[in-house]
Amino acid sequence: MQPPSRRTFLALGLLLTGGALTACTDPPHQAPGRPAGDHSRPDPDEPVRRRALDATDALLAAYDALLPQAPQLQPLREDVARHRAALDTATPTPTPSTGTGAPGATASSATTSGTTPGATASTTAATAPTTAALASLERQTAQARLADLGAASPTLARLLASVSAAGVLHAVALGDAAPAAAAAPAPSPSASPSASTTASASAGGTAAPFQDALGAEHAAVYGYGVVGARVTDDGQRTAARTALAAHQARRDAWQRLLSGAGATPDPAAAGYQLPFPVTDAASAGRLAAHLETRLTSVYADLVAAVPTPQRPLAADALRESALRARQWGAAPTAFPGLPDTPAGAGTPTP
Repeated sequence: MQPPSRRTFLALGLLLTGGALTACTDPPHQAPGRPAGDHSRPDPDEPVRRRALDATDALLAAYDALLPQAPQLQPLREDVARHRAALDTATPTPTPSTGTGAPGATASSATTSGTTPGATASTTAATAPTTAALASLERQTAQARLADLGAASPTLARLLASVSAAGVLHAVALGDAAPAAAAAPAPSPSASPSASTTASASAGGTAAPFQDALGAEHAAVYGYGVVGARVTDDGQRTAARTALAAHQARRDAWQRLLSGAGATPDPAAAGYQLPFPVTDAASAGRLAAHLETRLTSVYADLVAAVPTPQRPLAADALRESALRARQWGAAPTAFPGLPDTPAGAGTPTP
């Protein structure tokens, strides 16, 4: 019998609670190889980082304008402040003019409605943003972050994809029901998992990361077979069927991509070990949340591992798994797919 391959262990890690799937890359808040606090060399990511910081400052200002009427939004605002700390390196953090104690936010510069992320406008009591406008701004900002995936270094692209997914989660929490648009590839094969993908997966040795993603989807399909057999509520049954179909489509997309590049897609294993006994609807729901949370790590790493035209594929998969993890009751996180950090600690690090 042949020993299990690395990808078998990666797929098992998707199911086992102790599996570590996050790649150890340079911290996303600084240029690769640059020591922390060393700003003597130019940061090639500075234009992308500056745009991301400006957009984040607009979000912070909009939250600050709304918080007096909606203090329950403070946890979301704290997430955005942590995003800013993670994105910031050489740019000094402005001193807040309000008493919120969070970086880069002023109530007087709040963005009021569906303006371009990063733009600011004078805010008065009559033009203070509503929760609906803030939800729209979160969604638009999340989309804008994906537009810079191709211009960012691998580690910054990974962070942008994570923060974008967090923004979509915020928009949903704020009541935004509009579907998130798929990230635009550059150039474009379609970013849809059900469409034929013609980008080369073999260039630069990138077949291996897509094989890892395929292995993770094989494990997810297996896991959702268990989930579907244990849930009893009609809503959960529907959610399990929908998720299973989505993971089958994503699995098929990776298989087509690999086959189109001349690689042989790895087959699914005969079975996978579950992280805990799944005997009822409650444990089935925990398994679904676990599967989706692990997949966010897989796809955050994939964003950093593949050539820039293929980053949107991974970013879309990250966002979709983050949304499904929320649906199944996973604990919220400021950085989907990345190791979280305490408030004020700066950047999430592997």
